[in-house]
Amino acid sequence: MQADCIFCDIVLGKRSAEVIKQTGGLVVFKDIKPKAPIHLLIIPKKHVKSIIELVGEDRELVSDMVYMAKDMAEEQGLQGYRLSINVGREGGQVVDHLHLHLLGGWNTSQPDL
Repeated sequence: MQADCIFCDIVLGKRSAEVIKQTGGLVVFKDIKPKAPIHLLIIPKKHVKSIIELVGEDRELVSDMVYMAKDMAEEQGLQGYRLSINVGREGGQVVDHLHLHLLGGWNTSQPDL
């Protein structure tokens, strides 16, 4: 765990979040500034700063994150959705802890998805 990481604090229970699901290696919670009607964050309990810092042993971790997103989308009743990982400040990453955004629930009649 990283001492100054908001997501590590959520994993440790030091900071509140609307947690949807936890497994041995992942936590899923609602984004506090949602960009979609359903906006969940899927984070590893292990602190990894960014995609840039992934190592070979993290392959299963990333796979678990994607499969968790799939499961969460099904549980939320989403037929379609967006998965997004921002990498570094130039890529829009705000929190320095690897996280996968699951966004969905838009009305399909909306023109700007």
